[in-house]
Amino acid sequence: MRMTTGWQAAGPTAALRRVPLARRDLRPDDIAVRVDFCGVCHTDLHALNAYDQDAKAPLVPGHEFTGVVTGTGPEVTAFSVGDRVAVGNIIDSCGVCAMCEAGQENFCHSFPTLTYGGTDRQDGATTLGGYTREYVVRDAFAYPLPAGLDAAAAAPLMCAGVTVWEPLRSLGVGPGSRVAVAGLGGLGHLAVKMAVALGATTTVISRTQDKRDDARKLGAHGLIASTDAEQMAEARDTFDVVIDTISAPHELAPYLKLVAMDGTLSLLGYLGPVTVEAMDLLIGRKKLSSAGSGGRPATAEMLKFCADNDIAADVEVLPSAQVDTALDRLRRNDVRYRFVLDMSDLDRRESEHAPDRP
Repeated sequence: MRMTTGWQAAGPTAALRRVPLARRDLRPDDIAVRVDFCGVCHTDLHALNAYDQDAKAPLVPGHEFTGVVTGTGPEVTAFSVGDRVAVGNIIDSCGVCAMCEAGQENFCHSFPTLTYGGTDRQDGATTLGGYTREYVVRDAFAYPLPAGLDAAAAAPLMCAGVTVWEPLRSLGVGPGSRVAVAGLGGLGHLAVKMAVALGATTTVISRTQDKRDDARKLGAHGLIASTDAEQMAEARDTFDVVIDTISAPHELAPYLKLVAMDGTLSLLGYLGPVTVEAMDLLIGRKKLSSAGSGGRPATAEMLKFCADNDIAADVEVLPSAQVDTALDRLRRNDVRYRFVLDMSDLDRRESEHAPDRP
């Protein structure tokens, strides 16, 4: 086994603990990655909130990270020691179902193996995430990090970025498209940047006008306040695509009304039960869809597009020892727009860390 250090959950409300962690020895098609930067995702919060401290399987969050290859298995040809790489929230799949063969490993019929909280397809071990200094992953699920991308700002592209990229591409967003992005957070700000770079006229939908300046800095052409009935009425039947990144339960009817004839409302933020009136779809032949993560081809395409168009997440970088601060502030939505942990402090002795415990 390979030993490393990381941050492990101790319960839904307890501080994460710095602990030694074991990684598997390299299989023939594995690479070892020194994790340099790991994004902090709302999914991490959900996992921590649901974690039972008496569970047999440990929980180490983190599923969007960048780093450097430090070792390769004998069959690896795509990577060499020293290469910059990025890893997302999927690290394996069956490889043989229709979805995998179509390059949509995120929809694997036997469910993809997740970067943390998943089950290794060979030894049955629970996967431990990227809040660590080293990760071992199949080479097929690691991606070269283009030279033009900053390693810290690129980390959230591997979850938030590809999550918004897939629907934008599959729905044909391009020059002449009219796109609205509901919610301006970790997902939403990347959706705005990508839609603008694809050539779409892009509008942000937010509860108030407070984020108008932020929206314009990101490249948006306007902002609609969802609480302003007049503005919402004026925008009826306007948008070819509405990307809904709102993470809390909410009514879909107001957003469906904004969708143009034959357009689509794509749900990315809240993935729980929803209620839809059929008439809200019927009038205008509107479509309701969803998306999540991305397959290998789309992920590679997304990274190249971002490098070519100078797109990365707007991040606040914190030492990994401040992980609990990041999580607490994320709970309060006190971030513009993504926290990223600098994992290099795990190289130091624990006694050298600045206090970061409540």
